[in-house]
Amino acid sequence: MTKKDVFVSRHQSIKDALKKLENTAEKVLLVTDQDRKLLGTITDGDIRSYLLKGKSLDDDINDVYFKTPTVLKKGKFTMDEVRAIFLKKKLDLIPVLDQKGIVVDYMLWSQAFSEQVRPVKSVKIRVPVVIMAGGKGTRLEPFTKILPKPLIPVNDKPILEVILDEFSRQGANKYHLVLNYKGEMIEAYFKGCEKKFNLNYVWEKKFLGTAGGLKLIENLDSDLFIVSNCDVIVRAEFAEVIKLHKKQRASMTVLSSIQHHKIPYGVIDFKDKGEVTGIQEKPEYTVTINTGVYVINRDALEYIPDDEYFDMTDFIQVLLDKNMKVITYPVNSNDYIDIGQWEEYKISVEKLQGMR
Repeated sequence: MTKKDVFVSRHQSIKDALKKLENTAEKVLLVTDQDRKLLGTITDGDIRSYLLKGKSLDDDINDVYFKTPTVLKKGKFTMDEVRAIFLKKKLDLIPVLDQKGIVVDYMLWSQAFSEQVRPVKSVKIRVPVVIMAGGKGTRLEPFTKILPKPLIPVNDKPILEVILDEFSRQGANKYHLVLNYKGEMIEAYFKGCEKKFNLNYVWEKKFLGTAGGLKLIENLDSDLFIVSNCDVIVRAEFAEVIKLHKKQRASMTVLSSIQHHKIPYGVIDFKDKGEVTGIQEKPEYTVTINTGVYVINRDALEYIPDDEYFDMTDFIQVLLDKNMKVITYPVNSNDYIDIGQWEEYKISVEKLQGMR
């Protein structure tokens, strides 16, 4: 097994650490000095906690990484001991050190358990999940002229079933599907297969946008609920998201994704009369985008108008205008999959296969 480069310097930026987490597809990086002596570990969770304090992606990781990680001593452990540590501490990676504290190797969960699927965390989510599945899917035409977007296959399942499986894995057991365009096909599919989801079908009489259909489910038996678009998957521990949502006393939590985009051209800066002031060669930008997944308080639904087209961006702006608290929960780019457009479709399928 070829080991990946999971090493970072404590002087590197948070942005650089995020990119390395993305490139390696691992959940942990090892922070070392120039001699590979272990200083600590850093995860996307460590970075998320730091950013939620209002810190910058350009800061270095010196104040972010965990200084006292679990380690193994070279030649002084057995695989049974390693497995016990992984299970007890729910780790993804454990560094192996020599007598001087130099990293000579590391152990991964997949090594210890031969790619065995790891157990789900004990904390379950017990809130309703609303899937907005009524749109026309115009970005995927002409395919969606025949088949509704939620039934587009991803490997051996439609994308909507993949989304439901992910929420069910975390304990969700009650779903509301907001339907409109070709909704009869969606309903027929789930009624025709093995009944493994508790589904409630909510029908729009006209297209109500990405948030308007939520007004149709005000009788939820929960103080908060999760909303997801029907073409995205966000790999987050929703128990943690809900915990943050409640702690911050938010009306809405927007799950966001940190994305890195490199412009493949030189970018010209200029001022009045076209005078060039500088040029940036293939600059790279890091932005935080809306994933289309949310945690929302039930009482916030009163701000959605009845029977009107109303997008989620409108909803967020109204909440902000009313001085309601809206927060975000950022995830790394590898934990966000968007199947909503053809150029991303194949990439998304490959990412999902890698996450199994």
